[in-house]
Amino acid sequence: MKKKILILLIIIISLIMIYKFFNIEDRILRHLYPIKYEEYVKRYSNDLGIDPMLSFAIIKTESNFKEDVISKSGATGLMQLMDNTAKEQAEKCNIEYSKDMLLNPEKNIELGLNYFNVLLDYFNQNYILAFTAYNAGLGNVQKWISNGTIKEDGTDIENIPFKETNMYVRKIIRNYEIYKKLYNK
Repeated sequence: MKKKILILLIIIISLIMIYKFFNIEDRILRHLYPIKYEEYVKRYSNDLGIDPMLSFAIIKTESNFKEDVISKSGATGLMQLMDNTAKEQAEKCNIEYSKDMLLNPEKNIELGLNYFNVLLDYFNQNYILAFTAYNAGLGNVQKWISNGTIKEDGTDIENIPFKETNMYVRKIIRNYEIYKKLYNK
């Protein structure tokens, strides 16, 4: 019996050493949290002064890096842009717009990050409020702030009235922390 326990202990210690030595946790997490479309994400993030890891977190949350996904509400592509929002951003960026461009990873990322940057500017670089507006719409967030449902500093995400948006904001924050931990070493 003692021999079996000793063998089991040796196996467990060996597995722990292999796990630590080969950094298996990071390998698994990097597979689950990829940095696809890195060239576009870094270019447009850096141009706009947005942390690229935050941009990856948004894309992960919005579409899980599926460039051709279309939601029930019609949001399209990597950054899940609505047609009107994309048109507006294309106009601001002097890009000739067509709905097909939302399935183009580079254009979707460019327009999506430009829109997110507009929200960041509107909310004085408050990421929480910008995430909330990206998901629920600027009008809803303005209304929630003005009627006291949420604070102007965005520190009370538990009070976001839309359950989907509440979970969305929490998911982006979690994804952002994971991306920073994995890739900002």
